[in-house]
Amino acid sequence: MTFSLVLLCALVASGVIILAYRIFAPPPRPRASSVASPEAAAAAAARPPAPEPKLLEYARLLFPVILVVLLLRSFVVEPFRIPSGSMLPSLHIGDFILVSKFSYGLRLPIINTKIADTGAPRRGDVMVFRFPRDQKVNYIKRVVGLPGDEVRYAGKTVYINGRRAERTAAGGDRNFRFYVEKLDDGGHQIQIDPGHPGPPQSLRVPAGHYFVMGDNRDNSHDSRVWGFVPESHIVGRAFLIWFSWNSAAGGGVNWSRIGGSIL
Repeated sequence: MTFSLVLLCALVASGVIILAYRIFAPPPRPRASSVASPEAAAAAAARPPAPEPKLLEYARLLFPVILVVLLLRSFVVEPFRIPSGSMLPSLHIGDFILVSKFSYGLRLPIINTKIADTGAPRRGDVMVFRFPRDQKVNYIKRVVGLPGDEVRYAGKTVYINGRRAERTAAGGDRNFRFYVEKLDDGGHQIQIDPGHPGPPQSLRVPAGHYFVMGDNRDNSHDSRVWGFVPESHIVGRAFLIWFSWNSAAGGGVNWSRIGGSIL
């Protein structure tokens, strides 16, 4: 069960409790009669009203909170945590990111049906999507190929529609070489393992689908392995690191990464 479904169930349950109380609760006590003695009338006025059931109190408290959270997660922004190193060096294990839910269209929660078109993924975007082979799992990768593109990956280099993606060396260590790659307008970092062989691939992206790759090019389970991302599986565009836990160093807040934009 997804978290959005849990929120929806909680919202419906609290709403049913509030509605049921309004329909079936006993009517309020009538006002004291005008012929009652002044002492009796004063005593009746001073008597505190019967307390509401705790269940109703909790339902009234939670209903607006759950509604706001559900609307924000469904149509504005949703948090995610990076669980693997497939997007290194751009995103680290333990990064907590925010994903814009309206960049690629507004979708109804749970059923994921698009109700408004607000944009489409661009080459170079970091996109969250539901994994085509298991839609309960969310993946995050970089958009490399758009519908209709011919994508070729050879010699650890991306070619789009026959044009080589610009790449500038950015250092390295004993295991990896780092580059700044430019697919369209913006640039982003990637890392490559020179000792990891890979056969060349060439394919055309079908209509309504996207070709995605991890920035850790030789350690990423992406479109080169399992195919394309259908447009219907898109969740949103990652744009900000709001928190980071330094998992690789044994724990601790990685302050330098908090607030960083996702390029």
